[in-house]
Amino acid sequence: MKNNLALCLILLSLSVGFSQNTGAIKGKVIDMQTRDLMPFVNVIVVGTDIGTISDEDGTFVIKNVPLGYVRVQASFLGYSTVFSEDYLVTNEKTPYIFIELVQDNEQLEEVIVQSKLFKKSIESPLSRQSLGIAEIERNPGGNRDVLKVIQSLPGVASNPGFRNDIIIRGGSPVENKFYLDGIEVPVINHFQTQGSTGGPVGIINADLIRNVDFYTSAFQSDKGNALSAVIEFTQKDGNPEKINTRATIGTSDAGITLDGPINDKTTFIASVRQSYLQFLFKLIKLPFLPTYNDFQLKVKHQLSANSEISLIGLGAIDKFRLNESVNKNVTDEETIKRNRYILSIVPVQEQWNYTIGASYKHYSDNSIQQVVVSRNELSNNAKKYFNNTANASDLLLDYTSKETENKFRFENTSTSDNNYKLSLGFGFEQAKYTNETFQKIANSEGVSEIDFSSELLMFKYAVFGQISKKYFNSKLGASLGFRLDGTDYNDEMQNPLNHFSPRISLAYSLSEKLTVNATAGIYSQLPTYTILGYRDVENSLVNKNNGLKYIQANHWVSGFEFSPNSSSKISVEGFYKKYKNYPFSIRNQISLANLGADFGVVGNEEVTSTSEGRAYGFEFFAQKKSFSGLYGILSYTYVVSEFKDNLNSYIPSTWDNKHLLTITGGKKLKRNWEIGGKFRLVGGRPYTPYDMDASSEIENYDVSNQGILDFSQLNTERFKTFSQLDLRIDKTWFWKKMSLNFYVDVQNALAGEAVEQPYLIPALDANGNKIIDSNNSSKYVLESVENTSGTVLPRFGVIFDF
Repeated sequence: MKNNLALCLILLSLSVGFSQNTGAIKGKVIDMQTRDLMPFVNVIVVGTDIGTISDEDGTFVIKNVPLGYVRVQASFLGYSTVFSEDYLVTNEKTPYIFIELVQDNEQLEEVIVQSKLFKKSIESPLSRQSLGIAEIERNPGGNRDVLKVIQSLPGVASNPGFRNDIIIRGGSPVENKFYLDGIEVPVINHFQTQGSTGGPVGIINADLIRNVDFYTSAFQSDKGNALSAVIEFTQKDGNPEKINTRATIGTSDAGITLDGPINDKTTFIASVRQSYLQFLFKLIKLPFLPTYNDFQLKVKHQLSANSEISLIGLGAIDKFRLNESVNKNVTDEETIKRNRYILSIVPVQEQWNYTIGASYKHYSDNSIQQVVVSRNELSNNAKKYFNNTANASDLLLDYTSKETENKFRFENTSTSDNNYKLSLGFGFEQAKYTNETFQKIANSEGVSEIDFSSELLMFKYAVFGQISKKYFNSKLGASLGFRLDGTDYNDEMQNPLNHFSPRISLAYSLSEKLTVNATAGIYSQLPTYTILGYRDVENSLVNKNNGLKYIQANHWVSGFEFSPNSSSKISVEGFYKKYKNYPFSIRNQISLANLGADFGVVGNEEVTSTSEGRAYGFEFFAQKKSFSGLYGILSYTYVVSEFKDNLNSYIPSTWDNKHLLTITGGKKLKRNWEIGGKFRLVGGRPYTPYDMDASSEIENYDVSNQGILDFSQLNTERFKTFSQLDLRIDKTWFWKKMSLNFYVDVQNALAGEAVEQPYLIPALDANGNKIIDSNNSSKYVLESVENTSGTVLPRFGVIFDF
């Protein structure tokens, strides 16, 4: 009797909790240019024979779709075949896919050449990679952080540890620009280094991302102010039929995402996340306690059949405080010393930022008009006292800064009767920068103080254009573009002709599978606000008086691409970048191109626009998109990065890693299991040894609380090559009303050790007092503390969809 009752309960739970192993997809097909509804379009699920035909109002429903991430393919006579991005299908969630088809008459929209699973455009025929949401979510070691996933791509170096510095082809992280649905987002990381772009955790929530396009050259002319990379994030649209919910719980944060209709013409998608790292770090006895929160929002409204507007919002609040009792009950001497060092150098910090914007599009017969307006603001506050006393006399750093930008961009893209694609546009920007700084600084020359208050108002302007066409039965694609930038900062920058940025791209198809590509261009970037707004002891904008200039990088790239089938590609590219007008530090006599890989502020000092550099090398890239459950990436880059020193000789820059190898792969298994792995090998980057004599000076050390670098030996030493293996296992359960994904993500599974520059701290006597050199009473006795990272870091999380 009991056995029969148990069996009945099991059968009942199965019937209630589980349902069929297939779901559905809904959507609509329109002509991209005319916005007309398209009936009788053939729509199938990629990799299957499951599909349907759109009805008279362009809508379609596909049933019996396998659960999980899928793509659809749409085809119609006289139009180019289109592959969608990845969409998640569950029993409860029925994705709604909006498909835009383009007439196959040699118009140059990038969707025309997307007959395979890889994107390519005439404007950017090479140095471009794309990632879908399925690749982002399942990336081993990525922990669903989009910026960490990008580190799998060719040309990208990453530092050992937990920072998200994106180092592209030997360039500094400050050389990259980020866009969210076409709106520039200057702050992309929590606790971002001001004057650069790196930080420990990305702000953008993967739950709202549809795909990422990553450009390392051949930048389109409407995207300015970038020297090494342009990274474009495309967000999902809200479901127009019902409210969907996703809840995520991980080892570092938890979040919730909602999407759905507001009315029959308006959809939304929004998320909030909150970290609980401060509790975890306190539990495992770390000397610092970070906490962060972020929000993200998109609202899309259909104004008419031919016009739409999207509103986006992105923001974060970050706080960083010290765990001063961290050494309580700790007995390991090395741990105590390491904690002492970190507590002595890390400031208390608060940072918040936001970006809000609107993008309006109007579709005419042969043209598209786009208007983009946005506002972004960053507030950064940091304070540090000697020995963390909070006494006014012990103040070492008091930093308060704000960056605010208001932007406008207009662009018109048209296609002529003879299939020339022409884009013309202009942009304006009003910026305000404020900075109040008190800081004591120690270097090899001794101790100095910075104490100033600055307010800077700037007006920027730009004009850009690009013309593209295919020739010889579409075998040759050519694109020519230009950009002019200017600002009222000083006379040099005021004239946009001084920053004329032409570019050209060519692509020739030797066969259906093999293409030869090339690009050349001149790109300009305005120095950071920390440089522009710095004032000297006389309260003058010293860098303005020094004739500060736009930084310039000349790119030459060529290579070939081979596509053996629709889901695979192999490419080889050679690249050369030549830099000029890079800011050069007067204080330390080094190029600021070497900075940006640590927390704090970069550029708050006097500089001249005199530094020159170069980066060159080649990349090999092979990728198989997910097809029949198997996917993988093999990427190898050889890169040399050099900048001139104060003697005008080329020396390795901080980003001269030489060898970058990444192998990523995964397999979808039966019963909704998935496994993946990623192996990274990063050549040792150069570093600058300590000036031991200056470091041990009591006056110097009590200000710096760390070793002072000997910049006369800039980057003469090199770390060892670092390697890391990351593993990930996913299991998904699909129930009738919800689905659950559980994952385990193990970073550095083989405990690969990265040896960094050791810490320098004063030795202590038995009473805990700093030991003074018996031969020189002005110096401490310093000792080295090992600085390595090699911990196996397991992470886990659960994702609920309902």
